[in-house]
Amino acid sequence: DASRCVNVASQLLSKTGKPALVEAARTEYDEIRERRKNRGDRTKLVSLKEARDRAPEVDFTNYQPAKPAFTGVRVFEDYDLAELVDYIDWTPFFVSWDISGKYPAIFDDPKRGEAARNLFDDAQNLLKRMIEEKRVTAKGVIGFWPASRRGDDLVVYTDDTRTRELTTLHHLRQQDEKAPGRPMAALSDFVAPEGSSLNDYVGGFAVTTGIGVDELTAEYKNAHDDYSAIMVQALADRLAEAFAERMHERVRKEFWGYAEDEALANEDLIKERYRGIRPAPGYPACPDHTEKATLFQLLDATKNTSLKLTEHFAMYPTAAVSGWYFAHPEAKYFAVGKIGADQVEDYAERKGMSKAEAERWLMPSLAYDPAE
Repeated sequence: DASRCVNVASQLLSKTGKPALVEAARTEYDEIRERRKNRGDRTKLVSLKEARDRAPEVDFTNYQPAKPAFTGVRVFEDYDLAELVDYIDWTPFFVSWDISGKYPAIFDDPKRGEAARNLFDDAQNLLKRMIEEKRVTAKGVIGFWPASRRGDDLVVYTDDTRTRELTTLHHLRQQDEKAPGRPMAALSDFVAPEGSSLNDYVGGFAVTTGIGVDELTAEYKNAHDDYSAIMVQALADRLAEAFAERMHERVRKEFWGYAEDEALANEDLIKERYRGIRPAPGYPACPDHTEKATLFQLLDATKNTSLKLTEHFAMYPTAAVSGWYFAHPEAKYFAVGKIGADQVEDYAERKGMSKAEAERWLMPSLAYDPAE
């Protein structure tokens, strides 16, 4: 849970808090292992063939895909942080400091309200400094490409002639047993199939507000101000999410233009009351982190944003968000859930990797134990 990172980091920095945290984690993990051991396999799956037969019937008959204002990528070198402030979702900020409650109602809480207000005031002061003194830089890149569905994958083309394939985006399909008639989705379902008369597209993005964060954090640590050091990181994380939100809004209204007349308040944006989705590799709808490498290649993200991927496909600087853009009106978020060995084998073959390697990266999604 990324929202807990600030509180966990502060405990790890504490001489008294660290031993207690480590012991609590050790006890919790022992209990989890024991429950897992005694639980047995309760996950019921359908075959991959049946899951594909039950793909959602997305309407492409009455749908005309919007053509983006450009194909390829567009880079944002030094995005105005002040523009992002109004897009910040403050509720996760308070959660990261172990003050649970919805913003701004948390300020009226009889027990936590005063602490929340003081924390918020400190955050505003530091945020103002970060922006006015340009201590943190925001960089981003977005891109759009002609694409079509091929099975559970998406084929991306070099240009609108759609004669040459650029790459393939691999996706997974739900396999959890459901009530009869309920569909089993994959993200590829929301793009028009190859061979159709529709010219559809897929988009991608990578944004960061983490450039300069390490240097500012180090300044506070050298001044023995761990509170402000942690606050910088927490604010950078919030700004990154705000950047992703703002960029997605501009995509819908301006760059892809499929919702030009959209007029939503920030609360509506937070609740995702808009058309289209921006799922991120490694998250429930596309749980394979290795697909982030394909996204970064398409966007040339390291060159264009200074973002780098670690060997485990985490992004650095960590105040960053990346993902795909889908525009179909029926596109929605979902969790792939557990998958079976038949899908893992099929997925590994499509990606050109061994089953063992696929199992390694998809371990949290496996409905079986590869060792058995």
